[in-house]
Amino acid sequence: MHEMSIATALLEQLRRIAAEQQAARIVEVEVHCGVMQQVVPESLQLAFEAASTDTLAAGARLKIVETGLAARCRSCGEQFEAAIDNYLCPRCRTADVEIVAGRDIVLRSVVCEV
Repeated sequence: MHEMSIATALLEQLRRIAAEQQAARIVEVEVHCGVMQQVVPESLQLAFEAASTDTLAAGARLKIVETGLAARCRSCGEQFEAAIDNYLCPRCRTADVEIVAGRDIVLRSVVCEV
């Protein structure tokens, strides 16, 4: 379950942010997960709850937003919404693409109590 390693890395970032902001507690966290990461939101939620026990993030609301997959065709430059199993350019019908979105996991926002 790679969601536990994601939760652990997320909590490390949250510890640093809380220290920088001199926060007493983390209330809410928003994470955007690219579809290519194949994160199971329920599993990430459970992993976050387990990993955050006895931390400043214990009890924090975790909002998980899945971001779609976008590709740019190397042949014609068309940017389009792709699928994990389909990279065919809708304009020129080639499958030579650069993935431009959908691979990242990004911590988008953190709400802290000071």
